[in-house]
Amino acid sequence: MSKAGFVAIIGRPNAGKSTLMNHLLGEKIALVSQKANATRRRSRAIVMHHDDQIIFVDTPGLHETEKMLNKFMLEEALKAMGDCDLILFLAPASDHLGDYEKFLKLNAGRKKHIVVLTKIDQISQEALLKKILQYNAYSDQFEALIPFSTNKNVGKNDLLDTAARYLDESPYLFDPEDLTTERLRDIYKEFIREAIFENISDEIPYESDVIIDAIEESETIEHIRATIVVEKESQKGIIIGQGGSAIKRIGKDARVKIEQLSGIKAYLELFVIVRKGWSSDKEFLNELGYEW
Repeated sequence: MSKAGFVAIIGRPNAGKSTLMNHLLGEKIALVSQKANATRRRSRAIVMHHDDQIIFVDTPGLHETEKMLNKFMLEEALKAMGDCDLILFLAPASDHLGDYEKFLKLNAGRKKHIVVLTKIDQISQEALLKKILQYNAYSDQFEALIPFSTNKNVGKNDLLDTAARYLDESPYLFDPEDLTTERLRDIYKEFIREAIFENISDEIPYESDVIIDAIEESETIEHIRATIVVEKESQKGIIIGQGGSAIKRIGKDARVKIEQLSGIKAYLELFVIVRKGWSSDKEFLNELGYEW
């Protein structure tokens, strides 16, 4: 009989969680950024591996903060840990073991987990062997340790085989033709947010969000209207740029990502509004989709 289940991807901010999920799926559906704490909500990728269905759950990074939005992000990661059948703990190979030790306290042996050493292409073979020996001191805590590199395509089959091994026999939980449980508007929102992270520096990407106002579809084109929300008037000016240069770059980058996923042309209209203190406004956060 086939196996099916949920596998939560957990780790510190910028450990490579979204990159890993996109890589395992073979499609880009999750926001990826070199900046930490870009992922704000859980998202799911449905990966068929042989006869098994593995639903990977991407999560915000484990971190401590007092901001309401960030509290929501931490709660998303903790919920994923509680709801899953198995955890992948992602640890960049150059990291110390402090984050892993914090994770062990959070998990407290409640859920089985696999340690995935990411970004192994960025360190020497000698350093990798040393890191594996350090983790082996905790071998009674984890089910497996898998070195992984998306750049070198190392570890994918090993990870999928191992994850499936720890899932229960079950009929498929979702249509095997589906790639994700996410709505298109939520994926498009993340593509626009990613374009903001790629084109705007400093704290503005962290103090901005996106509302998808409308999607009008035809066989040959998608017309998408979206609003970028920022905290301050000065941020609005930076998002727009001189003569609209910045928002044109954001729109172009996001449109390319949308078209690559949808396979048809996209026409993207972007607007910018100021909503002071939006990231601390629980009611507005609910409107943005951050529902407790």
